Amino acid sequence: MKNFLKIVWKWTKRIVLAYFVLSILSVIIFRFVPIPFTPLMLIRCVEQKFAGQPMKLDKKWVSMDEMSPNLALAAFCSEDQDFFKHHGFNWDRIKEAWHHDEHSKRVVGGSTISQQTAKNVFLSVNRSWVRKGFEAYFTVLIELFWSKKRIMEVYLNVVELGKGIYGVEAASEAYFHKHAKDLSRNEAAALIAILPSPLKWQPVNPGPYVQSRIEWIISQMNAYGKLDFNNPPK
Repeated sequence: MKNFLKIVWKWTKRIVLAYFVLSILSVIIFRFVPIPFTPLMLIRCVEQKFAGQPMKLDKKWVSMDEMSPNLALAAFCSEDQDFFKHHGFNWDRIKEAWHHDEHSKRVVGGSTISQQTAKNVFLSVNRSWVRKGFEAYFTVLIELFWSKKRIMEVYLNVVELGKGIYGVEAASEAYFHKHAKDLSRNEAAALIAILPSPLKWQPVNPGPYVQSRIEWIISQMNAYGKLDFNNPPK
């Protein structure tokens, strides 16, 4: 029995060590190369297959220089206005979300863009404390090895923006029939406004609630003016 436990412990240590090494290496590699696919993309394809639907996976990677600056500004204003101030976690927002979720059936998120990027790239969509633990781990890694500009670039390239649509380039072509670099301020705001529920909401001919979100995002964008990664807002 003791020998068996020793063997189990030996292989457990090897597996854990291998996971840490591979995860760190993958984060370092993805600092420089495009993300080929994410767990969510694979999950959605499987869901479509089991539902008897044709599998759709529309994604096109573009660099930040090939995106309209309105997109990063809209994401910053809508999702995480403390993006340049924190190191992956906004503890005030986490406390607010925790307090809200204790007293409401409607769950709200306190995740930063860094956390959302870590989840989107490396993890599945299930909500559990285990997944949140891994999300925190990968958030620390990308904050350590990636620049803020790279985090935003990856976020805008892999985020789900419709059924089988991932990233702002594919979404721009699907909804507005133009490249991401050509999006206007209103179009960028409309695209980002659907992020809480991209499978339910539409950026084109939006309903009253989404339209109110678009207008709020635009007002915030007008207040900030522009987003300069070399000289970020204080």
